[in-house]
Amino acid sequence: MEHLSIKEIHDRLQELHGWEMSGYDAIYKEFEFDNFKQAMDFVRKVGEQAEHDFHYPEITIKNNKVVITSTSPEENGLSYKDFKLAKIIEQLV
Repeated sequence: MEHLSIKEIHDRLQELHGWEMSGYDAIYKEFEFDNFKQAMDFVRKVGEQAEHDFHYPEITIKNNKVVITSTSPEENGLSYKDFKLAKIIEQLV
């Protein structure tokens, strides 16, 4: 699998709400919850999905906020896996 071109990345970002590029090799989004417990429940669900797909995002938790960053280092950039995972994460919120 090859990394996506800049045009492909921008086209796929249009399909996602609130996701942004981080450099040319990652996408990220910050999620805010009512409390820490909800944030942790969300992180658990994301972790289960990541394990299922064998595609592991970076997850940062600060109080009730969670930042998910996805990249495909084995592809030296972003791949279809990153956008597939982002779409699934959107459904977990």
